Amino acid sequence: MFDSARLYLFLTAALLLAIAPGPGMLYVLARSLAGGKREGVLSAIGTFLGGMVHVFAAAFGVSLILARSAIAFETVKYCGAAYLCVLGIRMIVDARKPEKQESVVVPPARNPLWQGVATEVLNPKTALFFLSFIPQFVNRGAGHLFLQFIVLGTISVSLNTTADLVVIAMAGPLGNRIRSSATFRRRQRTATGAIMIGLGTYLAVSESK
Repeated sequence: MFDSARLYLFLTAALLLAIAPGPGMLYVLARSLAGGKREGVLSAIGTFLGGMVHVFAAAFGVSLILARSAIAFETVKYCGAAYLCVLGIRMIVDARKPEKQESVVVPPARNPLWQGVATEVLNPKTALFFLSFIPQFVNRGAGHLFLQFIVLGTISVSLNTTADLVVIAMAGPLGNRIRSSATFRRRQRTATGAIMIGLGTYLAVSESK
């Protein structure tokens, strides 16, 4: 179903993106530091479920479009590749700006699991990311587009959650470093931005051949 070389590229990119500190990781970390590891784990499970909502929604809509039109398939892939490049550039530019004092506000929650779900489901950037990232690795010629999308999306969300759980388990030293070191966050964002630009460029060029 999947081309081995492209699957390896997907796994590499998804892993690198998963370990880059982002809003989701900072949210889960803040939950863990404020309410203990149990609350952090429940929040991570919640963001996983919320991410899967986006995966299924995107898979349902995109797979219907891509299955019916080769032109739509190519358009989605090129637009997605361009979006990844733009997102990467923004990350690098933002990383070079003076960083404002960032604090993740964690309101009291009786159920961190459902708050994690809501936080992820209501994040439009998550939906846009899946709509641009996953289609790059879908093999239209192999068929089963919906299943391909679900498998790739599940892998991506699972890697994100695994990275969150590692941060929760090491919430002391690692958590403090992620939250307090602006230099560490800048370097991570710059590296992730460069990766996304390279990925988007590679995918656009490879599709044009």
